[in-house]
Amino acid sequence: MNLTVGLDDLVAVSLVAALAPLVVALLPGPRIPQVVVFLVGGVVIGPHVLGLAESSSIQLLANIGLGFLFLLAGYELEPHLLREEPGRLAIGGWLISAGIAVGVTGALTAAGYIKDYVPVGLALTTTALGTLLPILRDNDMLGGQFGRYVFAAGAVGEIFPILIIAVFLGQRGSFVALASVALVGLLALVLTVVPWLARSAAVQRIVTEGQEATGQVTLRWSMVLLFVLLAVASRFGLDVVLGAVLAGMVLRGWTRRLNVDTASLEHKFDAVGYGIFIPIFFVSSGMSFDLKSISEDPLRLLLFFVLLLVVRGLPSLLVYRHVLAPVQRLEMTFITATSLPLLIALATIGQMDGVMLPATAASLIGAGVLSVLVYPLIAVGLHRRAALTPADVVITAEETPQA
Repeated sequence: MNLTVGLDDLVAVSLVAALAPLVVALLPGPRIPQVVVFLVGGVVIGPHVLGLAESSSIQLLANIGLGFLFLLAGYELEPHLLREEPGRLAIGGWLISAGIAVGVTGALTAAGYIKDYVPVGLALTTTALGTLLPILRDNDMLGGQFGRYVFAAGAVGEIFPILIIAVFLGQRGSFVALASVALVGLLALVLTVVPWLARSAAVQRIVTEGQEATGQVTLRWSMVLLFVLLAVASRFGLDVVLGAVLAGMVLRGWTRRLNVDTASLEHKFDAVGYGIFIPIFFVSSGMSFDLKSISEDPLRLLLFFVLLLVVRGLPSLLVYRHVLAPVQRLEMTFITATSLPLLIALATIGQMDGVMLPATAASLIGAGVLSVLVYPLIAVGLHRRAALTPADVVITAEETPQA
């Protein structure tokens, strides 16, 4: 019986995922991101509206979807970028956001508007790089110097909050959690040397010949890597997002050392991730959306929506003033203010702590949904209207891409 219920839920979820591209294509006006349709579809089929499906029976698949989302973000990240100027500016911008978040959440707590100020404050400093990637890629916004700054800002807006979640918001003490993060990071570092141990001609031949058709060697081992780090992170009491990001970064190293056809592998990731697991995560998140709490206090949602822009977005106007043209700084403002997956994770953590108000949790997620719907569209609109030339952007010798 449980299997039948799970399959019924999966049918409803897969139907929403399959209909999403059609809905996006048929809606008038600017194209909205599919993730918004996934979330709205999840709300519609979920227990708060039609009651066609429950998220509990597909939770494992949803967690894999979350893992895939952050694996792809980690895979796109160039670690050396964080040591260069884009990374230094991104870290400076995040620290400014963190400082503003402390003041804002302190005021909201003093006013009795929120109770769990740590997850709320941290939520306001996040950026949904994984969610933004397909939107920005489709609009050619990830090339050149601007793309480097976007990747760095998005990575810092995901990695820093993830580390703080793992250390300070877990169920264990801070010291144990910090040791756990270090051990998982050490495991990821050890895994990066695996290709060096497998550089024999026979292994190279197997990898080369088995990348396509029925072999799918690279895809299968990528899945093993993802599942191993997800399982290890979960076993240590850490958020699976940390394991997924590390898996993506390790995988990037593997593909280079084993001479893997990266274009083919990335197409497979897109097919498996965006074709199957990632939609399940977002639809499942929509199914858990508490419409009643939002309808009782809609201004709370709008407040968090604005605060995402103020806390996370506006520092970009200051941080990038010497390296980006004014219109690009505006684009970066709306890009960095876009957030969702980590808002879902932080809302879940806050409710597990038993101190976050249901209205706050629902409003945080709702603000994230609204940010994904509105902020990237504004950034894309600015990008399309501004015909920038190389002379429009201040690029110093230090920022010049390395050969």
